[in-house]
Amino acid sequence: METADMHRIRNIGIAAHIDAGKTTLSEAMLFLSGKKHRFGEVDEGQATLDWMPQERERGITITAAATTLPWKGHTVNLIDTPGHVDFTAEVERALRVVDGMIALFCAVGGVEAQSETVWRQAERYGVPRIAFVNKMDRVGADFVGVVEEMRRDLGANPVPIVLPMGAEDEFCGLIDLLTLEAILLGEGENGGEPPRLPIPQEFQREAQAARERLVEAVAEADDLFLERYLSGEVSEAELRRALRRATLAGKIVPVLAGSAAKLKGVRRLLDAVVDFLPSPVDLPAVRGSWEGQPLERLPSPEAPLSALIFKIQADRHVGKVYFVRVYSGVLRAGNPVLNAGRGTVQRVGRLFQVHANERLPVEELRAGEVGALVGLDEAHTGDTLCAPDAPILLEAMDFPSPVLDLAISPVRKTDADRLSRALAALVAEDPTLSLRADPETGELVVSGMGELHLEIVVDRLRREFGVEVTSGAPQVAYRETPLRAGNFEHKLVKQTGGRGQYAHILFRVEPAAPGTGLEFESRVVGGRIPKEYIPAVRKGLVEAMAEGPLGFPVVDLKFLLLDGSYHEVDSSEQAFRTCAAQALREALRRLGTLLLEPVMHLEVTVPEEHVGAVVGDLSARRGKLLGLESKGSLAVVVGRAPLAELFGYATALRSLTSGRGSFTMRFEHYERVPESLVPKVAKRAPVYSG
Repeated sequence: METADMHRIRNIGIAAHIDAGKTTLSEAMLFLSGKKHRFGEVDEGQATLDWMPQERERGITITAAATTLPWKGHTVNLIDTPGHVDFTAEVERALRVVDGMIALFCAVGGVEAQSETVWRQAERYGVPRIAFVNKMDRVGADFVGVVEEMRRDLGANPVPIVLPMGAEDEFCGLIDLLTLEAILLGEGENGGEPPRLPIPQEFQREAQAARERLVEAVAEADDLFLERYLSGEVSEAELRRALRRATLAGKIVPVLAGSAAKLKGVRRLLDAVVDFLPSPVDLPAVRGSWEGQPLERLPSPEAPLSALIFKIQADRHVGKVYFVRVYSGVLRAGNPVLNAGRGTVQRVGRLFQVHANERLPVEELRAGEVGALVGLDEAHTGDTLCAPDAPILLEAMDFPSPVLDLAISPVRKTDADRLSRALAALVAEDPTLSLRADPETGELVVSGMGELHLEIVVDRLRREFGVEVTSGAPQVAYRETPLRAGNFEHKLVKQTGGRGQYAHILFRVEPAAPGTGLEFESRVVGGRIPKEYIPAVRKGLVEAMAEGPLGFPVVDLKFLLLDGSYHEVDSSEQAFRTCAAQALREALRRLGTLLLEPVMHLEVTVPEEHVGAVVGDLSARRGKLLGLESKGSLAVVVGRAPLAELFGYATALRSLTSGRGSFTMRFEHYERVPESLVPKVAKRAPVYSG
């Protein structure tokens, strides 16, 4: 690919609430672009991008799938993301590497809970967006209502660039507000470009008013266009260019409409992707750092290599497959690369372009491209690959903490090693999964984002890795954090005939900010502890944090290594690792720990007459009401409650609302467990509060 061709690349993601039609839209785009010759129905388990057996059986997307499709001389690299809250990490890493996003909304459901989540994720990464209001042929479709919800609930500046002609079973076409033409949409819309005709009389006044609103919105967002607008008439080409600038700047969100399942409006959406979403060269230089100094890399094949591993997939035939976005330079098969975060130089094996679970071998991936590679010795999600002689560390990704634990054991004891390897592979794939061993029972405990998440893990163990397992009921993933700060000293001295063990550390433990995990800092000077032993201290801390005094993993802890001493003969990495683990366990026992529980954000949609019962039930579950909203004839109860109180909530809600209520929930934060409940939860002694 020549450098000039980078202007014709679009790296985009599709994100939305579950059941808004993301995968159906992706399938329609593949079909209309000629990439596939049959339009696969998601509900029938025929979707190309839902390639996992679990996805096809459930009719949902579980893992983000990447593909490439051509459109009018452009190359569109597309990532289809899940809508279920349990798999929000898949959305997070997709939005980290795409340049633009299609935000999908159901014409009936409008802005739903997960719609807001993915919108905020896109805002965090500064991703330009266009919106597509899907399912315009459904009963209750309301295009104008969805646009207003985007403005009100998301704080966006949505500007329609099309108007639907009719709705529900009378949805027959679109009015293009840029060209002021009517686009007639027949069933299928697959026989080439649909006809463009003059706007029917009954839509002319509405179309003219919408066109004026579009021009005014663009003028407000783009100073260059404003000058032209105030001086007289503006051309369609000028309006397009200004709309593109405003979209790339995040000041406007162009809104389109259609029905992906009927292939209606999808061509117009693909046109908008190439017209208004950015190419890699439209974006600023990617930012990173090295040894504390900020660095930038221009999006050019001539610049030094920088690439980000955003996803890992376990493959029983080739091992780990690493999905990468190349930001600058050229990634070539067989060349050495530096893993900047781990300080290791590794050699790239084979490179691929990706289409769902199919991989097409290529010799190189150039700046702006998304692909996959195999052959690295060891790498993790969020790692930076760069040129060894031009190191740079790109910003990694943040993922939410797991909230549910599941104890798993093999049916056959001979499968214990296979189970450990399989779980390690799944944890390497998914940064929202974690794995630890329960020291009391010997069982492996997997922590995940929800019941469906863990259910999929168990199913994959059986199908993909051939390991039959038994599992208990999911349990809330409680955590511990230090109650207060304190200074300590610990010495390990062992003499066993031969070489002994000696390690000595002085340190301070403090509570850290929520979400920190472990914050480690060494203030040792003058070689009091050799530099090669410092990483061993950190490893010992990680080992000790696996289980605190109450029996749960420890989080949000700051450890300051202040001083210490060593022995020329008896000191070793293992000695300092053991010393640090012992020291932290004793420090936490003396300081005491707070027990933390996951708290969930809850949105319950019910008929008005059931609001009182739902609010009362929420209060009984230690919940807090955050607000009440109206949505047509329904009410939305917004609140938060501890996850421990929400097991079986679906059944309870059906009972309270005669089967007419629905809800969504997502992890919000960890919060202190009330003192009165700690003894019921803690596996060991109650919280030390002296």
